[in-house]
Amino acid sequence: MANPEFNLAFEPSYGQAVTVAPHVQRITVNNPSPFTFHGTNSYIVGNRSVAVIDPGPDDDAHLAALMAALDGREVTHIVVSHTHRDHSPLSRRLQEKTGARIVAEGPHRASRPLHSGEINPFAESADIAFVPDTTLADGEAIEGEGWRLSAVHTPGHTANHCAFALEGTGILFSADHVMAWATSIVAPPDGSMADYMASLDKLIARRDRLLLPGHGGPVRKPVSFMRALKTHRRMRERAVLGRIRAGDRTIPEMVKVIYRDTDVRLHGAAALSVLAHIEDLLERGEIETDGPPSLMGTYRPARGK
Repeated sequence: MANPEFNLAFEPSYGQAVTVAPHVQRITVNNPSPFTFHGTNSYIVGNRSVAVIDPGPDDDAHLAALMAALDGREVTHIVVSHTHRDHSPLSRRLQEKTGARIVAEGPHRASRPLHSGEINPFAESADIAFVPDTTLADGEAIEGEGWRLSAVHTPGHTANHCAFALEGTGILFSADHVMAWATSIVAPPDGSMADYMASLDKLIARRDRLLLPGHGGPVRKPVSFMRALKTHRRMRERAVLGRIRAGDRTIPEMVKVIYRDTDVRLHGAAALSVLAHIEDLLERGEIETDGPPSLMGTYRPARGK
């Protein structure tokens, strides 16, 4: 597979609990957008004693759907993959109703400090108020009756992004790191392309049999799909480097060419993805700029490259 074969076939079944694996149900929030596809997926793991993964945005209808699907079952843990507002805010209201502990890698933070004068373009998307009751180190686990979830730290989309492995099943809840319908947004300063690629290698090495993502349907051939994602990202990197070597000096110039077939509504996110590649290329000495990298910066090939 040279490029990922994205799968856009997905029925969100808003408000309904859909069984996607033994003792795993998915409920999709009715919050479709160019960034969330048909909406955010919440998962209920377990039978009588359960965990809820990614309760989603602060949405009354989705809270009611979750409570109906739980149908009086004990919720021991509310698990949050990362702190974007389409994943974590409802955790607080769900906790009020269930008394469950909120578990995550940690509070929201950027992948790197802001440069002088820099504005975080995704600041409003971050759930800054989120504070988990329990933080999980990489490999640390929580468990309930008949299930055990291990934390798999996967920084890249955000610094605190975490996937969760359902031990003994080969199932990984991959959140926004790997999705069947599209590539993940990696937008500095919240995201880091170097971290994203390292996390992708980490997941490839796990060889899970099924990924259940934060948006869209499952990834059924994870290893080949993730290898294709890695190839896709390297091709984007080569395209950015190629445009700079061809004479493009600004990110808007590069986006206009590299993303000419992409929905213009996503060009802002595309520019941030280019910036993520540029930060990685600068760190590796492939290109140069004056001052810190930014969306409005100018870039040139490194001397001798």
